Amino acid sequence: MTRTATAPEHVAGEPGTMTHREVLRTISGIFMGLFVSIIATSIVSSSLPKIVADLGGNQSAFTWVVTATLLTTTISTPIWGKVADLVDRKLTIQIALAITVISAALAGFAHNPATLIAWRAFQGIGAGGLTAVGMVLIADIISPRERGKYMGYMGAIMAVATIGAPLLGGFLTDTAGWRWNFFVGVPFAVVAIVLIQRTLHLPPLERKEKVSIDYLGATLISAGIALLLLWVTFAGSKFDWASWQTAVMVGGAVAILAVAVWAESRAEEPIIPLGIFGNRTVTLVIVASIALGVVLFGTTVFLSQYMQIARGYSPTVSGLLTVPLILGQLTASIGSGRAVSRTGAYKKFLVVGAIVMPIGIGLMGTITYQTNLTIISLYMALIGVGMGLLMQNMVLAAQNTLTPAELSTGSATIAFFRSLGGAIGVSALGAVLGHRVSTEIVGGLTEAGIAPPASLAGGTLPDVSTLPGPIATIVESAYGTAVAEVFLIAAPIALIALVCVLFLKEVPLATKSNAELRLEELARTEAAADGSGDATDTADAPDASTASVR
Repeated sequence: MTRTATAPEHVAGEPGTMTHREVLRTISGIFMGLFVSIIATSIVSSSLPKIVADLGGNQSAFTWVVTATLLTTTISTPIWGKVADLVDRKLTIQIALAITVISAALAGFAHNPATLIAWRAFQGIGAGGLTAVGMVLIADIISPRERGKYMGYMGAIMAVATIGAPLLGGFLTDTAGWRWNFFVGVPFAVVAIVLIQRTLHLPPLERKEKVSIDYLGATLISAGIALLLLWVTFAGSKFDWASWQTAVMVGGAVAILAVAVWAESRAEEPIIPLGIFGNRTVTLVIVASIALGVVLFGTTVFLSQYMQIARGYSPTVSGLLTVPLILGQLTASIGSGRAVSRTGAYKKFLVVGAIVMPIGIGLMGTITYQTNLTIISLYMALIGVGMGLLMQNMVLAAQNTLTPAELSTGSATIAFFRSLGGAIGVSALGAVLGHRVSTEIVGGLTEAGIAPPASLAGGTLPDVSTLPGPIATIVESAYGTAVAEVFLIAAPIALIALVCVLFLKEVPLATKSNAELRLEELARTEAAADGSGDATDTADAPDASTASVR
């Protein structure tokens, strides 16, 4: 007797069985979870100068509050992706959500930079899970052809969260105190967990009886990346770039990562399967994602310092002043997502985005502490438009070339390298910014014949409102110059993404979801096991457009 694999109602039946309303209901919990993750992570962006100053931290502490989250997100993302292949994805994303919001709340009790950095690191572990598993769940439910539209919606939700979180964080900091930045996400997380439990229904897919997790690979990758980022952070300040410390740290990181590659090539279930790099599209997207991570995380994270220290605005106002960047992202994300679903073409949007974004970043490299804010808003809007056209559509292009078995790990690997680029960007460009600020302030004070005040001793982030007029002007000018230099360094790096996009081969978008394809594969396996020798009576043939481009 021939058996067939059937999907639950409204999850993965024949293409088109789910209405637009049903799809939105099914993925509402996933969207809410991603919304909570962004709120918890970015709510401090406009308040961070105030938070770090209150805790007595310096520029290095500011950088590491961000880098710690990016580092653990980077390290944990491929692990979450592998776990999603082996255990229940619904439970996995709920656990990731709980880790994110609980660690964020505990960060609100920090009384020194080290404690804050530690809890932000734990927060990154949960964020890595939400990023990796959320994207895979959407791919399970929606076909690549339709996914562009819904990923456009997701981009809009992310943009709204990214807009709202800094504004809310700035308002809470100015009215109730910065600690409420970390507590406010708890009720949102509860709602997200309940929504996921009630609305997310996945088909019962076959899983391996023996679960194998590559602990050695995970440990080696984590150690190698952490050592490399520590070197980038401390070189040039704690020790010279050309020094024995640099030789030890860089040499050690390279050696550890080389062993990690060897371990991954022999692992039964590797964290990062090396075979995935044989997929041309995925490889190009990974290289572009690293460049985008360096550029976007490594520049936009310092906008709050520009607005508050170089321009003297409050956390609330500084959040408002970055709205053009997010509005550009929101508009481009929704518009391109709907167009991709309608036409099936995505490369032209990637090319336009890869051209517009470096232009915006390069223009931001020309600003000073006195540049007209309308002009700065225009530059930020250009960066936002580039982000909106690139980020979601690149993931879509890669997922479209992955087989169902590769989707979780492949998506997580892309997210891993994007976060890695971000961690490197924040560390490296943060070190550049700190060195340039110090040089500019010392030079300005020396030229003016002014002794540095106690409030600037030790490199702590200054509260410009407490400084005498002449010193405040020197500090504002220093931060304006340093932030512009960060953007100027990032601009040519952004061109790497353009080169990768130009070499992408556009593949027709598949019309079946990942879950549908996996169910068809299961049906054929069951039919073959029953001796029928032909599964065509139980499931349609796989969509040819999902074949990997290698």
